[in-house]
Formats: sequence, structure tokens, C-alpha cells
Amino acid sequence: MKIPTLFKEYIWLTETIYHAGKISLAEINEKWRRKEESNGVNLSRTTFNRHRDAILDMFGVIIECDRRDGYRYYIYNREVLNDNSVANWLFSTLSVGNMLDENLGLQNRILLESIPSGGSLLKRVIKAMREGRKMIMMYQKYSSVTAKSYLAEPYCVKLFKRRWYVLTKIGRPTENGKMESSMSVFSLDRILDVQLTHEKFTIDPDFNAELYFAESFGIMVDTNIQPERVVLRAYGMERYYLRDLPLHPSQREIATTDESTDFEFRIRPTSDFKAHILSRGEWLQVISPEWLVSDIQNWLHAAIAKYNSSTYTQPL
Repeated sequence: MKIPTLFKEYIWLTETIYHAGKISLAEINEKWRRKEESNGVNLSRTTFNRHRDAILDMFGVIIECDRRDGYRYYIYNREVLNDNSVANWLFSTLSVGNMLDENLGLQNRILLESIPSGGSLLKRVIKAMREGRKMIMMYQKYSSVTAKSYLAEPYCVKLFKRRWYVLTKIGRPTENGKMESSMSVFSLDRILDVQLTHEKFTIDPDFNAELYFAESFGIMVDTNIQPERVVLRAYGMERYYLRDLPLHPSQREIATTDESTDFEFRIRPTSDFKAHILSRGEWLQVISPEWLVSDIQNWLHAAIAKYNSSTYTQPL
């Protein structure tokens, strides 16, 4: 990924100020002159101010000056670089791309995880969102041999576990023959085609994409499963993984011993959340609620039963 020179300067300047906490322009230039790209020449105040404006426009990062503290610069809204915003994702992607661009000699020793782009389908969905146009979507479930057509209003897109999803409002017929609107999530890798219509729609003014998924582990929002307090016990190294990469924004550490740490969540315990718990094996245990403990136990017993009933054949 080749990063243009100006983008490299934006990324470098943002990271330098972020990691310093507060830093003067003279100190910035002292660090800048050490870089090969500087050719030993300072960033002029005019260039610095242009970079500040560009960084605000591109990433939403506000670089302020504290005149009472020696005219030192700092990131006013540091949370922008810590949350799940598009600006943070873009900045992180460009930052990693810049690092790789500067270390091309190591490209065979830096292994990345592939993330699908979504291709033309994602572009069409985003265009429909931007223009407020309904779209006709052909979707085929894994469990179905035929595709089904939906007239959908795209509300937002979300990336989760290397897959793109689109949250839509669609109309469904009721028993009395009327149409009833409901929210549904579709995976882009199961969408066969998307065509934009000329029919316009207006997004609900109270809709907030982040709040909509706030109580979910991933992309499942099952209104039949209410959000509740869940306590997980992490053993061994698992507790350190959870501290570094929380499972959910509501995660809170509530107790710890030499062997384990308990984490509390406010979440909908949907099947994707249960699947994650099971994927961690003996290192993650449900403490409460009791019904979730029973569910996980039943899933484990069913898995063991499959292993006990299957006949293993040595491959040739």
C-alpha cells in the first residue's frame, strides 16, 4: 500500500502529538528533522497549521494549543483515536500502511489478515445510504437453495469478524395481509445482487447505529433476548487477553485471584456470544446468569456426544 507523502506527514504528526501528550512546535521539529523525508528542514508554522486543518477534515482529530503551558500542542479529543469510528479505522489503516511502506524489505515477514473489501455490492449499498434510495436485494441463506428478493432501506453497514453486514428496514406481510416494517441484518457475502431504485426513504431521526448495536456482541440484535448482567471467569492467560482486548464496551473487572479474574458485562447473550465463549474452551467460564450456564453446558454435552458417537477413520 503506497501512502502519498502528505498522508505520511499527517499520520506522523498525529502520532507524534498523541504519544507526547503535549509538545511544542520546536520539539515537533526536533523530531521531524531526524526523519529522512524532512531533508533537515523544519515544518514551517504555515505548513503545520495546514496539516492541522487537513487532519481535522480527514480524521476528525482536533489539535489544540495550550497557550498557558508554553504554547504546547495536544489532541483535544483523544477518544476519536480510541473508539470504533470510521475516522479511527481510516487512520489506523493508513498508519499501518505507512509503517509497511517504510519497511518493504520485511514484507515477507509481516503477515496480515485478509479483510474482504465488499466490492461493488458494498459501494452500491453505501451509495443507497448516501442518496436515501431503497434497494432491491437478492439474498440467499446458507440453508436455502433459492434466493429471495427484498425491498430494503439500508440504515448502516458494519464490519464484524472479517465480514461486512448491512442493517436494513424491510417490509414483511402480516397475517392480516398488511405490511409491517422490521429491522434485519444481511451478510454481504450472501447477497447475490443489489439494484438501487428511484424510490426514496427517510431514515428514522432517532436512529443511532452505535446505540442500535450497543448491547450486542456482534451483529445479532435479538429483541427476544433482553440485555442482562453476565459474569465470565477467565483463567490463566485469558484474563490478560480480555484486559487488552475487551469483548464488549460494557466489560468491567469485578474480582481477581491468583488463578482467575471475573469480568462483568451488560449484554444480550445471543448465539454469537455463546459461540465465542465456547471457542475459548476451558479458559472462559460462565458464572451467571444460571440459564446461560445451563445453555453452555448443553452445547458442550452435545459436542461431546458427537465425538463419542462418531467413528474416526485414519485418512489415507
